[in-house]
Amino acid sequence: MTRTQLERAREGELTPQVEAVAENEGFDPILIRDRVATGHIVIPNNPAVETIKTCGIGLGLRTKVNASIGTSSDICDIDMEVRKAQAAEEEGADTLMELSAGGDLDAVRRAVIDATNLPVGNVPLYQAFCEAAQKYNDPNKLDPEFLFDLIEKQLADGLSFMAIHCGINLYTIERLRKQGYRYGGLVSKGGTFMVSWMDTNKRENPLYEQFDRVCALMKKYDAVLSLGNGIRAGAIHDSHDRAQMAEMIINCELAELGRDMGCQMMVEGPGHVPLDEIEGNIMLEKRMSGGAPYYVLGPLPADTGAGYDHITSAIGAANSSRHGADLVCYITPAEHLALPNEADVREGVRVTRLACRIGDIAKYPERRDLEKQAAMARRDMRWDDLMGMLMYPDAARAIRESRMPAKEETCTMCGDFCAAKKGMEVFKDDMTGDKVATVLSEVP
Repeated sequence: MTRTQLERAREGELTPQVEAVAENEGFDPILIRDRVATGHIVIPNNPAVETIKTCGIGLGLRTKVNASIGTSSDICDIDMEVRKAQAAEEEGADTLMELSAGGDLDAVRRAVIDATNLPVGNVPLYQAFCEAAQKYNDPNKLDPEFLFDLIEKQLADGLSFMAIHCGINLYTIERLRKQGYRYGGLVSKGGTFMVSWMDTNKRENPLYEQFDRVCALMKKYDAVLSLGNGIRAGAIHDSHDRAQMAEMIINCELAELGRDMGCQMMVEGPGHVPLDEIEGNIMLEKRMSGGAPYYVLGPLPADTGAGYDHITSAIGAANSSRHGADLVCYITPAEHLALPNEADVREGVRVTRLACRIGDIAKYPERRDLEKQAAMARRDMRWDDLMGMLMYPDAARAIRESRMPAKEETCTMCGDFCAAKKGMEVFKDDMTGDKVATVLSEVP
């Protein structure tokens, strides 16, 4: 029987995955092991797949970025999804979610898993309701036994984490009714179809009712159970309403129960959240879940940024990272408008990685040295050195080379009136300590 990373850590074992996380992040392996043992760090790494990049998510680690891809009922192109998966990995995503809802879902999932070394996750309710709709012409006729069989089949294919909507129950739905529904409605596909199934069948959510069975399946493949946020707010005016909070409380409770069973657990969060509520949201999740890693979807702090929602989300992501979020799902320029293409995926990953870095250098002041070195290279006009320190040197080089200055050491923003050059002329003899220019001989 598979022993999970959590169980092995509790037994004092330093697994190869723990050691890899420690090396990647610059920590003592014993510290990582102890945080895995408490459930403060998770490592999505299904042993059915041999080439997964090891990724630690949780307390003290760099904020990770998830890229989501997948087909829809309107656009289904497996080759495009493979290219999107590879693009996400090339741009530095840490995890990938395959969220297809159109075409041969088994074929898409397997092609994506084969095409990337990233840990891959999904939402099993998508395929479950798609196949129920195809078979019965009614997704509300989904058989719960088929759902559990499907979860195991997907795990056997090599998924390393799953967003499973265990926290939606009849009590949560009653909160929606009593508060008069919502301004932004429901926005989670899996969550909304589960609400419809429960309402139509007058039955409790089987994923909540049989939570121990869900955990047993996840443990069998040492996959991380990410407690899906099916009642997340899709508008900032719905943020932290009673329905969202009811699900959040249940998810945090389930995170504790799952850890007690030896299952690696994450909690998923919103959604659309005003900027001033992000810190409180993360505090509540951490407090109520006993410090379970928090996977936030964006979040988006405004509802009017469509077309630039990757920027809207980046603002929310930087703040979320700053206040303790552990994994951020990217948003692409296509959000709310269309299925993302490869270019959208690349842009979404880049912007979200930058946002998370901004949050991390606020959260971990000891990680700011690269920023200082980059600033000094810019001050000294050491362009090649500066490019080597940037997150995206290709974009920076392309802009600079498209508008080269008459004097190569400057740029066309200031030209002959370069502030950096003039400042060095005035203060080059006054610099002390680590402020000294790297190559003073090159300073005019």
